[in-house]
Amino acid sequence: MQIFDISLGIHPGLPVWPGDPPLVLERIATIGDESVVNVSRMASGVHVGTHVDAPLHFIEGGASIDQLDPAIFIGPAYVAEFEVHDHLDRTIFEAAEIPPGVTRLLLKTPNSEYWRQADQKFEESFLAVSAEGADWLVEAGVRLVGVDYLSVAPFHDSVPTHTRLLSEGIVVIEGLDLSSVEAGWYTLYCLPLKLIGSEGAPARAILAREG
Repeated sequence: MQIFDISLGIHPGLPVWPGDPPLVLERIATIGDESVVNVSRMASGVHVGTHVDAPLHFIEGGASIDQLDPAIFIGPAYVAEFEVHDHLDRTIFEAAEIPPGVTRLLLKTPNSEYWRQADQKFEESFLAVSAEGADWLVEAGVRLVGVDYLSVAPFHDSVPTHTRLLSEGIVVIEGLDLSSVEAGWYTLYCLPLKLIGSEGAPARAILAREG
């Protein structure tokens, strides 16, 4: 069995969405310094690193992260690779030869190369799904979509794509690192933290396949 960790490492240098609180991860007790244990403190927004958006993120009265069915986060997933440098719209999806009946679709784009950079900063020009691309995902029967940057939607136009997907109950995983995986079928395991009443939560995501 091959295991691929597609989660981002959480550290203070990790980019966050502009306007979100900065990530704090610090040691507050150290063994030998009047302490018998090491203890760390973490503070951040819930949309940090690899994370899941629940409908409540954009839909008033929508389901919160703890209300989502965990079954959607575990099962067959297809990784589709795109070499384009424009937003993913209907035309691009239709030409991608994505297998019919895909429930969980992960989108590998040039965004994944951002996570290989030593000096990371927020990239406003990341590749995302357009509103009409979101329409295609809904019509194709996708129930979970994962993307390799911090938003499924374009930076300057985040509402239409999110609203279309989340209003249909499609689960969105953002902040994946797909740089080390090829296109094809895998088994996805992605469990967001069970934050009661929250519109999102950090998650650990892996892909597995027979090797």
